[in-house]
Amino acid sequence: MSKTIEETQPNKPKKKSRKKIFLLTLLGIILIIALGIWGGYNSGIKTRTDAEATMVSGKMDEQFQLGAIALAEERYDHARQHFEYIVQNDANYPGAAEGMAQAILGMNQTATPEPTLPPTATATPDLRGTEAIFANAQQLINAGDWTNALAALDQLRKDDPYYETAKVDGMYYFALRYNGYDKITKEGDLEGGIYYLTLAERFGPLDSTANNSREAARLYIIAASFWEINWEQAVNYFGQLAAYAPSAWDSASRMTAGERYHYALMRYGDDLFLLRNDACAAYAQYTLAETYGALDEIASLNKGKTFQICYPPTEEVISTPTTSVLPTDAPSEATSTPSSPPTETPTPVPLPTETITP
Repeated sequence: MSKTIEETQPNKPKKKSRKKIFLLTLLGIILIIALGIWGGYNSGIKTRTDAEATMVSGKMDEQFQLGAIALAEERYDHARQHFEYIVQNDANYPGAAEGMAQAILGMNQTATPEPTLPPTATATPDLRGTEAIFANAQQLINAGDWTNALAALDQLRKDDPYYETAKVDGMYYFALRYNGYDKITKEGDLEGGIYYLTLAERFGPLDSTANNSREAARLYIIAASFWEINWEQAVNYFGQLAAYAPSAWDSASRMTAGERYHYALMRYGDDLFLLRNDACAAYAQYTLAETYGALDEIASLNKGKTFQICYPPTEEVISTPTTSVLPTDAPSEATSTPSSPPTETPTPVPLPTETITP
């Protein structure tokens, strides 16, 4: 009997151990399944997001290729539409803003004859006439009359394409460079200025001043393309211009980049407040606009409204002094009336009676 008890008692911890192992195994399986489901869910989301991004990127790439083809074929309006679509959806897409600027330049570019295409010489040129034209071109350049100087150089090249080639090329560079720079800075003709500076670059590298003015003109054209269409992008591009070329301007609006930035900030604030219901972001735009000039009537009114929303007045708690109430059965000294003095009723004293003896 005792042997049987000894043999059966060790089995109890074994059963508990097996049960514990079973529970741990089951818990591990459940944990593995849960991790697998979670990983699959995240993987599915990532796959879908990547697929959407790939689809959008592919569409952008397609639009960029179509725009590049249209630009190469000089179909500038079609090219502008393709590049504008890209910029509106992804302003940081590489090359899109530059492509749109080139398309706009092509649309606005005036047909100007190439100054460096020499005709075929068929007869002996008149050197006296050529020398006179050359001297006249030098005088016009010294006087800063770039338009007539270029016309004289064109006539010189037409009469004798090989006359003083190096000197004439240098005169071309000088006249084209200053003509382009003056068109951008003095006339506000951005497209014409860019065109002449690009022609000057064929004769030699541009100096930093001329090149910076050309880059500012290109950026101004890009920024102006968003005017009244996308105030957020107008703020973005005119903000860049206002940082390093605030005086850049165009003849169409006769507004500088700084003035355009100021106006765009106000209108972007209006959009944020009225269309996107983002009062605090709108207030920030109005505040930034005030650093460039006074707000107009609409922006000033909206700024007041956004301020009230973003910075509502706090209620002031006015504390009143607490007065201690004395119990009614114990009046204070200040309110107690003085007691009246006691009145004494005098006691009559009996008079002595005299006995008169006869």
